Amino acid sequence: MNKQTIFTFAGIAVLAGALGAWAGTRNKQAPTVASSTPAAEQHPAGHGPAPVEALFAETLNNPAGTPQALAQWKGKPLVVNFWAPWCPPCVEEMPELAEVAREHSAKNINIIGIGIDSPTNIAEFTSKFNISYPIYVAGISGTELSRKLGNSAGGLPYTVLIGADGQVKKTYLGRIKFDELKADLAALKS
Repeated sequence: MNKQTIFTFAGIAVLAGALGAWAGTRNKQAPTVASSTPAAEQHPAGHGPAPVEALFAETLNNPAGTPQALAQWKGKPLVVNFWAPWCPPCVEEMPELAEVAREHSAKNINIIGIGIDSPTNIAEFTSKFNISYPIYVAGISGTELSRKLGNSAGGLPYTVLIGADGQVKKTYLGRIKFDELKADLAALKS
């Protein structure tokens, strides 16, 4: 890929994130969308894999560049946080996500972050800040992955709560309200 193409993709990513952040700030409350329709009903046969299956089919690099299969999280309650280093609300909620990860590790509830930026930027960010939950690098393709999981606005941060049964339980667009997330996690059946 040449530099002009990379800058074009980066510009599109920044614009999409800015538009999503702007849309998220238009409401005083961070929008929360509950998913009550099973993923199988949302994606009939012949229309591609169900959203969570598409997530678990991915192999993404960690910040050190080591490929990691996301299938390792299958069958476990999971919080998937889409973020970017250039997104202030994303960065602001990371310490609280780390705290939730520590609090719920004994309950086998996992938190992962999927970074929508270049491998270099995510590696630099994670080396500067000690993030205690697994981070993966998706680049611009992370935006499409988040859309498959219900992020029609394309905004960041975007968080998906997935049950051990592989069903999307809830999605959160914008900065997470942690009292709400903790209540939703408490209601999950492991």
